[in-house]
Amino acid sequence: MHIYSGFLNMHAIAARPDHDRLFETAEGQQGYFTAAQAVESGFARSTHTYHVQAGNWVREHRGIYRLRRFPQSADGQLVLWSLWARDRHGIPQGVYSHLTALSIKDLSDANPPKLHMTVPPHFRRGSGPPAVLILHKALLLPDEILHERGYAVTIPLRAILDVVRSGDASRDLVQQALAEGRARGLITYRQVTATLQKPNLEPWLREALQAA
Repeated sequence: MHIYSGFLNMHAIAARPDHDRLFETAEGQQGYFTAAQAVESGFARSTHTYHVQAGNWVREHRGIYRLRRFPQSADGQLVLWSLWARDRHGIPQGVYSHLTALSIKDLSDANPPKLHMTVPPHFRRGSGPPAVLILHKALLLPDEILHERGYAVTIPLRAILDVVRSGDASRDLVQQALAEGRARGLITYRQVTATLQKPNLEPWLREALQAA
């Protein structure tokens, strides 16, 4: 048994299940929580199956649960896969990006069947990613990330640069996203100015940025 997991189980045995603590954790993640977070709230791993069978929890994925009575939201699945992309310390590493980030911010009419997520270059999981995810590996700067309720997403301008590099979006879509993002204040003048300093920008993208 992993030393950290063993410690959590020993802690859970010594502690009483703290329903309020688990609810507080799940509330910040739109009703979702991990097995490790349940253990930290005093729910021994040996009791997790019971809570699923009793209808208290819903098992959404290996090691990830949802409080059955917690109101479900339209973006709950984004929290689920964010929790999947956690490191061995339980910290989510994935940031929704590319077309998915534009869709989240309503800057694209495209509705990709899969979710694009950027993870650090060193990110590894024992099994491959779920079929719903397309993983991109890159280092994101803190100012390129927005934190939503239970998940993270790249800022719109970073998402636009990503779809241009990947070839996943037409020029019309990019220009529309730039114009809409500037109009709604989601893309700032400072961000555009900094991006124009980058080398090797596509000439048409540089022109679109200057016009934005």
